[in-house]
Amino acid sequence: MSDKEINKSKENKEENKSNKNESSSKKAGNETVLKITNLCKGYKMFARKKDRLLETIFPSMHRHGVFSAMQDFNLEVKKGEVLGVLGKNGAGKSTLLKMITGVVTPTSGTIEANGKISSLLELGTAFNPELTGIENIYQHGQVMGLTNEQIKEKQQEIIEFADIGEHLYQPVKTYSSGMFARLAFACAINVDPDILIVDEVLSVGDMAFQLKCFKKFQQFKENGKTILFVTHSITDVLRNCTRTIIIDSGKKIFDGGVKEGVEKYKKMIVGLDSKESKEGILTDSQILKKNPNYKKIIEKTGDIWKAHFDENPNLINYGNGAAEVIDYGMFDEKGNYISVLENDKKVVLKSKILFKKDVKDPIFTMTIKDFKGLEMAGTNTLIEKIATGNFKKGDIVTVEFKQVVNVAAGKYTLSFSCTHFNHRGELEVLDRKYDALLIEVLSIKDTVGLMRIDSDIKITKIN
Repeated sequence: MSDKEINKSKENKEENKSNKNESSSKKAGNETVLKITNLCKGYKMFARKKDRLLETIFPSMHRHGVFSAMQDFNLEVKKGEVLGVLGKNGAGKSTLLKMITGVVTPTSGTIEANGKISSLLELGTAFNPELTGIENIYQHGQVMGLTNEQIKEKQQEIIEFADIGEHLYQPVKTYSSGMFARLAFACAINVDPDILIVDEVLSVGDMAFQLKCFKKFQQFKENGKTILFVTHSITDVLRNCTRTIIIDSGKKIFDGGVKEGVEKYKKMIVGLDSKESKEGILTDSQILKKNPNYKKIIEKTGDIWKAHFDENPNLINYGNGAAEVIDYGMFDEKGNYISVLENDKKVVLKSKILFKKDVKDPIFTMTIKDFKGLEMAGTNTLIEKIATGNFKKGDIVTVEFKQVVNVAAGKYTLSFSCTHFNHRGELEVLDRKYDALLIEVLSIKDTVGLMRIDSDIKITKIN
């Protein structure tokens, strides 16, 4: 087989990997298994304990305000979908899941579920601390609507999954928190639900148990189960989900593709506001008047780096405008443009940043992502402990990242950005060019997984 054929084969493998979630989503039919209509949840808020008492005694005497945890929320989830639910703390994610599972009663609106729901939201809520682990297995199953015969069929699988030994026959009140979580997780995950709700609980127990949890989770996906997955781990969402929603202040503000949802969520995390004041920021014409050297650079070189590359027309660009990433490119150690990156050779990734405001101690970053948006590798001047100094309006800086990039062969994107911490210690995004350049990585050898590992292997035969 020729080198060209080998690289083509590797490319096809990577494309197959990147489409894994899409293939899983094809198992999803048109059947709606969860429909939420005009869902609202309000909590009474009392300024004083006295007001709560008065209203309890005299119901017509309204002495409370109302906090709206969920507002006019609508959602339809199809069979086989893996729905990632994103949102900052206090956005209403857990409130939504508690209403779906029946732990919390809605103020208004309807929830229609077609099938059995198992929740990894409130682990062990059906457990009686006075009963033994084995007795609680049966109690939990009965709460889930299973018969004793059905529970008995699942019993051994639950016992083996929990793996808590002879403690299974001791009262649950004597368990450590880890043992309690393991048994509760095993009970919840082994009832063969139609809809599985997961809320930040795939990290219970030790590393071996976490691996077991993720394998079970993958098994649910492969079997076409419907999953609602709440996590703050963007990587987990990118790897596992087929669709994403974002909740903010009890409202659904996004419903769509996983990658688009993750990028929107990243903007929310840094508190970026599209209406942010631009006062004090220079226009392009003012920049040229302020610093004619920028124009001279272009006239002198007659070249723009990004013009030599496959620039992404759909790059994601945002920031407060205090700086701008105006150019970027990929070079070899001699400064030559390169269109492909060989993962055993050093590469220089460059960006040019134009400052439109005075900025102290900016942070310059570089990130490599796969085509699904998963961050494969990256670094920045803060991580590398590089003091960047202060810059004034009109200053231009060139930033070079020189390293070997040991990712597996395939297609990726390069992202560049400039951020800094303001006087309150908050991270501000000055400018981000996400997925700016489309690049290809080549390898002279096969790899297992996402990274290339060069190992020195020694084999010794012992007679």
